[in-house]
Formats: sequence, structure tokens, C-alpha cells
Amino acid sequence: MTRRSPLALALLLTVLPACGVALAAPNGRAAGDRDAPGKAAPEKTAPKPPSLDDLFARLKATEDVAEAKGIAKLIEQRLDRSGSATVDLLTSRARQAMVSRDFALAAELMDRATALEPRWAEGWNRRATVFWLLSDKGEAVADLQRALVLEPRHFEAWSALGKIYQSMDDDARALAAYRRALAIYPTMDSVKEAVDRLAPSVDGRDL
Repeated sequence: MTRRSPLALALLLTVLPACGVALAAPNGRAAGDRDAPGKAAPEKTAPKPPSLDDLFARLKATEDVAEAKGIAKLIEQRLDRSGSATVDLLTSRARQAMVSRDFALAAELMDRATALEPRWAEGWNRRATVFWLLSDKGEAVADLQRALVLEPRHFEAWSALGKIYQSMDDDARALAAYRRALAIYPTMDSVKEAVDRLAPSVDGRDL
């Protein structure tokens, strides 16, 4: 076999591409071809947060106390959103007034908050707390009822309503309110204990 000189090989490599002959590269691509740009990796989108309906469904379904507390916390955070920076500020100041035991100021601030956002269920629940601290049980009950019209799944409002009725010696209404809370949040320990205490006497009256 005739061996080609290095000079002949160099000339051959120069002439072949000019004649339209593509030389195969080691990776199978024609020599001189640029690597095709790789497709960009799809961007990972952040997981969509669960809806309030999803959270309430999970709260009702779980039997794990720790998990339920975590879900309840997420629900409370959602309910805390008034959607108004002004109302949030008023509510924050009302909270500070309550810590300072200036309940009259807290009531005035929550009056303004509920006037600005009358469809914010948590606003009425918070104002009910202020009236409870002012020993105005009637207004507290009225505010809790308003909150529950806006958000019937507000388990804290049902629990608070039960406590107020119980303080008024209305055990039948207290038990009914506690049971409504448990239907939403079955592992709520404090409410379960209240139901266990009240049920024997209240249910026994119907026998």
C-alpha cells in the first residue's frame, strides 16, 4: 500500500471541503459544524400555594394533631389578611392597645377597621375579643355572628362563641358552638375538652 506523505495529506484535507465533501467529526457531526445550542432547561415554577378551601379540607381530614396545628396556623394567616394597608395598620395598633390594656382605644381602632372593611371576617372576630375584654358580651356575640356569616368555617370564632355562651350559663348554645368548631377542626384539643364536659349534662336533658 502506498503511504501518503504528510504534505499530501494536508493538501487532501484542504481540497475535499472545497469539493463539497464533508468530513465526519469524531462525534458524528460534519467537521466545521457548530454544536447545536442545547435546549434551555425548563424553568421550575414555584408550587402553587393551597387554596383556603384546600386547607380547610385538609384540616378536617387529618388525624395528626401536629399537622392540624400547622394547617390551622396557615388558615389563620390567610384570614388575617384584610387586603387593606390602612386596616392592617389600625388592627396592629389595636393589638398594641390591648397589650397595654387600653381596651377602649382598641375598640375605637377596630371600629374604624371594620367600617373600612366590613366584609373582613377576622376584623369582626378581633373586635369581638375587645368587647369580651370590656365585659360587653352582647356586642361580642353580635360581632362573632357577623364574622361567622362572612366565614362560616372560622373555627376560632365558633370556639369564642362557645366560651361566651358558657360564661352566660347557656350550655346548650355553648355546646352547639363548640361542636361547630370541632366539625371544622376535629383535633382542636381545648374544644374537645369543652364538648366532653358539657355533652353529658346537655344531651342528657333530652332523654
